[in-house]
Amino acid sequence: MRVIFLGPPGVGKGTQSEFIAQKYHIPKISTGDLLRESVDRQTSLGKEAKGFMDRGELVPDIVVIGLVEEKLQSPECQNGFLLDGFPRTVTQADELSSFLQRNGKSLDRVVYFSLPKTEIVKRISGRRSCPECKAVYQLESIPPRRDGMCDVCGIPLIQRNDDKPETIESRLAVYQEQTEPLIKYYKNRGILSELDGSGSVAAVQERLVVLLSQPR
Repeated sequence: MRVIFLGPPGVGKGTQSEFIAQKYHIPKISTGDLLRESVDRQTSLGKEAKGFMDRGELVPDIVVIGLVEEKLQSPECQNGFLLDGFPRTVTQADELSSFLQRNGKSLDRVVYFSLPKTEIVKRISGRRSCPECKAVYQLESIPPRRDGMCDVCGIPLIQRNDDKPETIESRLAVYQEQTEPLIKYYKNRGILSELDGSGSVAAVQERLVVLLSQPR
């Protein structure tokens, strides 16, 4: 299975991608994770990316595309993959399409998660992360067992800069301008499926499994 999860920040793509990756035994590839790893290592690329991420802006295509293509060429992706958060622009989508064609592969499906803006803002502002193991919690839907502490590491959770209220509107505006065109892009190619992202994590999972079991 070679699939993309598409949708605005806070819609639940990350949570569902973890579930689907385990269920179908394919690697989940998140550009956010790839970029944060480079930031943590304080590489030159990471330092460059950090400024964009802290402002809630998209990291330049040339940086993201290089990271993703490198990952897709690794042995773990030979039998499929799940892309979460990539592509984010039509330019990235074109580059991905060209890369797959050069390697004799194609996408099976693009799942677009839809959710009202008010719910998106609520979800993002309630998100907390572990600075050590990178586990992500949501204060209402996926709360930690101990208030403010990571279940795995037992250390205080943090609110990432790009999850703070002052950057949410900026992130959504950037998404609307640069990423929403991908809905039409993949719909025109006949591989887009829309999924209602509202409700509990379990309810969305159930709808998602049904969707992926059906032909496009």
